[in-house]
Amino acid sequence: MSESVNLTLYSHGAGCGCKIAPAVLHEMLSCMTRETVYPNLIVGNDTKDDAAVVDLGDGTGIVSTTDFFMPIVDDPHIFGRIAAANAISDVYAMGGTPLMAIAILGWPIDKLSPEVAGAVLEGGRLLCAEASIPLAGGHSIDSPEPIFGLAVTGRVKLSHLKANAAAVVGDSLFLTKPLGVGMISTAQKKGLVEDEHIKQAIESMSTLNKIGAELAEIDGVNAMTDVTGFGLMGHLLEMCEGSDASAVVDAHSVPTFDLEALKNYHEKGCVPGGARRNFASYGEKLDLPKGFERDLLCDPQTSGGLLVSVSSDSVEEVKKILESRGLPSNVIGKVVAKQEPTVVIR
Repeated sequence: MSESVNLTLYSHGAGCGCKIAPAVLHEMLSCMTRETVYPNLIVGNDTKDDAAVVDLGDGTGIVSTTDFFMPIVDDPHIFGRIAAANAISDVYAMGGTPLMAIAILGWPIDKLSPEVAGAVLEGGRLLCAEASIPLAGGHSIDSPEPIFGLAVTGRVKLSHLKANAAAVVGDSLFLTKPLGVGMISTAQKKGLVEDEHIKQAIESMSTLNKIGAELAEIDGVNAMTDVTGFGLMGHLLEMCEGSDASAVVDAHSVPTFDLEALKNYHEKGCVPGGARRNFASYGEKLDLPKGFERDLLCDPQTSGGLLVSVSSDSVEEVKKILESRGLPSNVIGKVVAKQEPTVVIR
């Protein structure tokens, strides 16, 4: 590609940090009238899950999801890859496998060339190829800021379906990717990031959560969700509230990128606005004091890892699988009986 651009200069937000704050989204959704009951719709809006699932009547279901956002990195090709990985992750988080994707593209045609848009699309296509699915079409509009993502269709054996609202008291919690993407990407926008840190973040964000389909085959894996724009705390709260339970988290066991580097970025003000919006939306449900730890645990992730709730008799099996894939394998917390606050950090 002959043209060099810095895509993050053309957007006010970045990655899943563009998400509307949870409290505002809740208000929006509350304005909707209750829809007609569709018996074949077995996962819908009710539990804020990662994707919708329709029962096909043959022991399988269709999984449908969409996700898109503004650039989190400057390179168009890498932006396309990350956005595609992030969208496909929702299917894996349900325990399914993707079948195909169609593109969603918003492009400021008066500011950025079609060639740059083509690089974004090609990055997305190649990432889809890694998931063994076609990028089979899509829709584009002229928009003030660059936007890219996918609508993804997948399939799941209903016996392997893993909703986010099925955690069980006594379960152990795992997180399959490190936290800190939001802080690192903010450091990039401020021109403060070190090359090794942005490279690590890009590698993580570009990695498919294929492990979800494998973990879904384990009966003792009770619930899964992917951690994205609402941060670890937001998605854990959704899991707890949907499961009528609470959680205790060991902050020191949560996987992160280079912790000292993240603290250094934090001291320099590299905190994405989404982290503070997240806490403002759900902070009253957390035992989480102000400071670095709060901002990190509420940090909006883009193409983050899977949060997995596992019964005691399957913990060792899950650990071994995660270790064999080079993924974080430590238990980060426990699901406990419902209490206030909903999530306690220790």
